[in-house]
Order: sequence, then structure tokens, then C-alpha cells
Amino acid sequence: MNHPEIDPETMTQILQALRQQNRDESQRSKSQRATVELDQSTTGRLSRIDALQAQAMAEASERRRGHQSQAIEHALKRLERGEFGECIECGEWIAKARLELDPTVLKCIECAE
Repeated sequence: MNHPEIDPETMTQILQALRQQNRDESQRSKSQRATVELDQSTTGRLSRIDALQAQAMAEASERRRGHQSQAIEHALKRLERGEFGECIECGEWIAKARLELDPTVLKCIECAE
């Protein structure tokens, strides 16, 4: 049984919207993650360092989006199985406010500490 205070259809819509937002952000940042070209005749050394740093930050953001996408998919599967909102450690219900803040959360506040 899913969390008694959470509407499964609404939560599914929220998670699907988060999934789409992740995909959109990934698509928008694609050019920032592209290989930085080495052309010192047009780009100075400091500009290249800045470009490499921006690329590294964009790649790190993409990895975080990947982890978030996995968490979203797992939450959707928990909804399908009727396990959404149940703490994976103690089995108690996760607080509604905590789930509304982050629907991918797996543990209640006590177990998360």
C-alpha cells in the first residue's frame, strides 16, 4: 500500500514532470559538456582553463542528473508496486512534507540521520 496521505496519480505526474525537466536540462547543457577545442591562436590559455572548468562543472551536473533520474525511476516503480512512502530501513511511513519536498527520498527522517 502506498503512503495513505499521498495521491498516487498526483505523485506520478510530479515524478514524470521531474523526469522531463531532467531530460530538458540535459539536452540544454549538451554543448557545455562538449570537448573543449585547443586553438591557442584564437583562445588564450586562461580562456581555455575557464572553458575546461565550465565543461567539468557541466559534466558533474550531468552525473547528478543521472543519479536523480535513477531515483525518479525507482520512485515510479515503488508507486507501481504500492511501496511508495515507506521507509526502506524501518518500514514506517515517511512524513508527507518530506515526500512532497523530495518524492525520491527513501528513508524517514530518523533513519536518514
